[in-house]
Amino acid sequence: MISPQAIIEPGAQVGENVTVGPFSVIGENVVIGDGTNIGPHVTINGRTHIGKNNRIYQFSSIGEAPQSISYKGEPTELHIGDNNTIREYCSLNTGTVEGGGVTRIGNENFLMAYVHIAHDCILGDHIIFANGASLAGHVTIGDYAIMGGFTLIHQFCHVGAHVMTGIATVSFKDIPPFIKVAGNTASPYGLNVKGLQRRGFDTDDIAALKQAYRTLYRSSLSFQDAIEQITEQASGNTYVQQFLVFLTNSERGVAR
Repeated sequence: MISPQAIIEPGAQVGENVTVGPFSVIGENVVIGDGTNIGPHVTINGRTHIGKNNRIYQFSSIGEAPQSISYKGEPTELHIGDNNTIREYCSLNTGTVEGGGVTRIGNENFLMAYVHIAHDCILGDHIIFANGASLAGHVTIGDYAIMGGFTLIHQFCHVGAHVMTGIATVSFKDIPPFIKVAGNTASPYGLNVKGLQRRGFDTDDIAALKQAYRTLYRSSLSFQDAIEQITEQASGNTYVQQFLVFLTNSERGVAR
């Protein structure tokens, strides 16, 4: 299961039924969970904890030091959950002290080729990153988000759950949950109806979210006035409440 051409440094913890391809290097502080498959020419460094049943393809760089001029070699970490797919040439960095010290990747995520996840980012579950999508530091991505190819998200931004971005989207602001955005800079293109339907949202919930979307993006109201109307609309609907909480908690402002 482990190629004789692979290098597993003393101190690394490798679980059961783990496959490591030729010319891959596993550092001394790395922990790899059961059933994980690591292809050839993969480098896993740093204080990196990888869960069960992940698949990491060739030439990926996992757990390298953050690309931050403030980083001075502190023992920061990268945590990856279970059942993730990380395709060729992906780069995932450890955290920084300023950002809490940990970069976190959840479960059941699919990172296509050349994806970059910078220091202190937090990814939820069931997320898809198409080829070349990249996050600057301190970015949070909600569950079931889909990042189109070559999407770029600026540092400290939050992207809500069930968001879908178009190809080459660039965002310097937060992107509220449940919507589609595209362009440079990111502009709203409606509710992510197809995605919500695939995930079992019923017609009443989708209708309520459409009303909240129209209030924010189609009513010509100021942001604060839109918030007041959405607050009234949120009564009794969990998803509109989530939409409202995201808007009110945004520190960078939302894409509009």
